[in-house]
Amino acid sequence: MTNPSIRLAKAVVALTGCSRREAELYIEGGWVTVDGRIVEEPQFMVEPDAMTVALLPDAAPAPIEPVTIIMHKPPGIDADGGEQPAWRRLSADTRVTEHTDPPMRVLRRHFVRLDVPMPLAVHASGLLVLTQDYGVRRRLTEDAKLIEQEYVVDVSGTIAEGGLDRLNLGITANGWKLPGCKVSWQSEQRLRFAAKDIRAAQIESMCQSVGLTATTIRRLRIGQVAMGKLQPGQWRYLPGFKRF
Repeated sequence: MTNPSIRLAKAVVALTGCSRREAELYIEGGWVTVDGRIVEEPQFMVEPDAMTVALLPDAAPAPIEPVTIIMHKPPGIDADGGEQPAWRRLSADTRVTEHTDPPMRVLRRHFVRLDVPMPLAVHASGLLVLTQDYGVRRRLTEDAKLIEQEYVVDVSGTIAEGGLDRLNLGITANGWKLPGCKVSWQSEQRLRFAAKDIRAAQIESMCQSVGLTATTIRRLRIGQVAMGKLQPGQWRYLPGFKRF
């Protein structure tokens, strides 16, 4: 007669002699395998007589620290919510390993309860921050007006005479008083915008006010954190020492 199925957490307690809470931390930390496959759900049901439960080397029952993720959001993807939220694109396959030794381990719990404190419009692309960290969320919401953002904007049309100076000084467009920006040409059809508390819709209005149409808008930087070489859909963890 075989033993009935039990929760994985109970199997880890039996295996290690640890407490139930420590067993859950082992499992949620990605340290437990069932028949050679990592399982991160403490409630996962196992058959003690038919399945092999084991701990990976260097396993430690440590609490999982909140993470911050940097993503290159493609155009057409919702920053948060909607039918195609950005967080659904997060997986081990789209992750770019950051330069840490050893690299952070990808855990399922890293992809839940992610806030997007500085969202991007659906049609815009570029740097998107998704975070579980209260300090990061607070910094990017309460101090948003103090943090410079950098965008590159592809445009069509012919800029009005003195238009670049107007953009740099700050203008009123569509009823909005828009802030002064650091705006410069990157090529014949591409502008660079650097400003505090600015959004894609404002950039579009600014371009329209000087005779241009913004065809693509891509955010490159928030404060001191840059998107770097991430390709559309790719992401990486932001190290804890990196500040916005």
